[in-house]
Amino acid sequence: MERDELECFLILAEELHFTRTADRMRLSKARVSQLVQRLERRVGAPLFTRTSRRVALTALGRRLRDDLAPHHRGIEDAVARARAAANGVDGVLLAGFTTPMAGEVVMRVAEALRADHRGLSIEVCEVSLSDPYGQLRKGEFDVQLADFPVRQPDLAHGPTLFTEEQTVAVASRHPLSARDSVSVADLARVPLLDVWPARHLADGASRGPVATTLQEALIMVAAGQGALPTGARTALYHARPGVTWLPVRDAPPVRYGLVWRLGDDTGAVRLFAGRAGAVARDLEAVGAGPAV
Repeated sequence: MERDELECFLILAEELHFTRTADRMRLSKARVSQLVQRLERRVGAPLFTRTSRRVALTALGRRLRDDLAPHHRGIEDAVARARAAANGVDGVLLAGFTTPMAGEVVMRVAEALRADHRGLSIEVCEVSLSDPYGQLRKGEFDVQLADFPVRQPDLAHGPTLFTEEQTVAVASRHPLSARDSVSVADLARVPLLDVWPARHLADGASRGPVATTLQEALIMVAAGQGALPTGARTALYHARPGVTWLPVRDAPPVRYGLVWRLGDDTGAVRLFAGRAGAVARDLEAVGAGPAV
């Protein structure tokens, strides 16, 4: 099995989308199709079903993915460890996170790297809700796990590591709190706290006050000063009196991935990125998180 076939299969099994797979591999869609077909001929049966609307794994494809993925991660980790040793990865890596789920992934990555790389110290801190890239640009973080999209010319980012369903926190006395869910159109009529997650959800919504931390934002929500869009698992970590959490039924999931300063993908950052992908996949495998 050729390495390009292996990587193409595993990426397509994750994305289930030929264009996104081609973008991640920096290949043409035609080349991705060729690699998949070549692997299917090698195996002797289809690994994917394809229609004009969707791509899905066959039962054989799912089994092959499950069998191959741990070995591929092992190879990636071994190469990352060798590269880290060659680059002399040590010192301090500053890692930021946005939501509680992102924080959990960052902490798991930090714990794993501390065990394998005693010379690397990792410090973890929450990213400001109002200025999501300011600390990164100033060097207060080397890498951060943030919600996408990221369209900053001076910053680089990796692929999506996991997703969460979109929810919104409103005051429990607000009329919307009696509903089972809300729509994006509903949010356009509700003041949203002036934080980064709100800026790409409901165009035209009025803006509430600025919040810099999650705790500060939830206090404002409970006081009726505005609503707070965020990932679904935030409610599990931060349930509190006076705040009701509602699914946003027609909003796309919140996507998360790693962001770093363009050109500053040091050995430690690459090591962190490789382990973050493995942690996100492991959380999905055990059903501990919404990773995709």
